[in-house]
Amino acid sequence: MKLSNNKILITGGASGIGLGLTERFINENNTVIICGRRKEVLNEVAERFPSVISRVCDLTNEEDRTELYKWISENHPDLNVLVNNAGIQNWMNVSENDFYAKSVIEINTNILAPIHLITLFLNLRSLDTIINVTSGLAFVQLSKVPVYCATKAFLRSFTLSLRHILKSRNIEIIEMIPPALNTDLGGKGIHDGQPPVSDFVEAVFRQMKDGKSELTFGFSEIMHKADPEVIRSTFEKMNP
Repeated sequence: MKLSNNKILITGGASGIGLGLTERFINENNTVIICGRRKEVLNEVAERFPSVISRVCDLTNEEDRTELYKWISENHPDLNVLVNNAGIQNWMNVSENDFYAKSVIEINTNILAPIHLITLFLNLRSLDTIINVTSGLAFVQLSKVPVYCATKAFLRSFTLSLRHILKSRNIEIIEMIPPALNTDLGGKGIHDGQPPVSDFVEAVFRQMKDGKSELTFGFSEIMHKADPEVIRSTFEKMNP
């Protein structure tokens, strides 16, 4: 992927990994569009980075996703990069009363939204790159976030197929595989001891510059290379 002079949509681009990518892509001389549910958070990012273009969108809602695409196609038909970054991580147990309701929201956000957006944005003639953000938990499961792990494993599998399917159209498919980072994913304070987003962003940009299509860092790099025995022993350590 070329790292400059793109027009990029980053879902969930106002916080966490999305915000880190937003800042770095801006610094690399790209036009960045971000979307999210919270207008006040989008406005804060726009104040910090005046070149950012923002759009309120609830990605769990199919109509909102369709409206986002229509708005992009009418106002930014030269958009060439789609970054499916938005995600939800629920720490929960299957025996909880609201487990199913939370699971539906998580699946809508982590699976249905990126699939729907991909099918929509493939109609843009300018589209040449899709980046799907998965997780190191696509390789080994943390049972405290069971649906999250499953959704990321699904998205990784879908990304591998998508890369093959779109090869003839010369659309580059990149999988960005973060480990746990110091963000509010899953709740405030849960990941305070993890590496900063800036370290992850720096690492994956080096890998993109080198032309890699599967971008890893730290724990996710280890799991990406791990054999079944390492995966098994890691699972046991993570789920005592």
